[in-house]
Amino acid sequence: MKLVNKFSYIFIAIILSSCNNKAEIVVENDNRKVVDTIQTEKSHESIAGIYKTQTDPDNTGECEISLEITKAKEGYLYFLQTKLRKLKGKATFTSNESGEKYLVLEGIKWDEYEGDISNEENDSITDSKPKAELEIPVGIGASYLKDTITIQNYGNSMNSYTKISECGRKYIQLIKS
Repeated sequence: MKLVNKFSYIFIAIILSSCNNKAEIVVENDNRKVVDTIQTEKSHESIAGIYKTQTDPDNTGECEISLEITKAKEGYLYFLQTKLRKLKGKATFTSNESGEKYLVLEGIKWDEYEGDISNEENDSITDSKPKAELEIPVGIGASYLKDTITIQNYGNSMNSYTKISECGRKYIQLIKS
């Protein structure tokens, strides 16, 4: 393949990657085609911004939360503000093999955590660690989809916890403004 054609493919890939978050480079060598996909940082940059809860007519409790995600040199930072507190720290943004995106707000201690409460009658026999000594988790995980961050705020009868007690919603949806 001519050197000019190789540079043309690379130039096209750069242009496409600036428009999309992916670009494919096709290089022909010895009658074989090799396709390489280039991922750019732009797919992660889209998470930066200000997210807020919206009013919910079905929920009588107030739930005003704002979350600002900013891009830093080594990743992302967050600033979370509720009616009762203002917290800031590192935000970790990842995605799994299926493309689902996740955000963890590091350093935020959950408000309540009772752990697995499905076998409370047997706890005194099988559980060597009393409930009072359970370590409260730190770090709030959330899913990210199309400019919406969703936090599962509390658990169920099998796994009792509350992450942000000043909001009574089971799922806190923060929408980019």
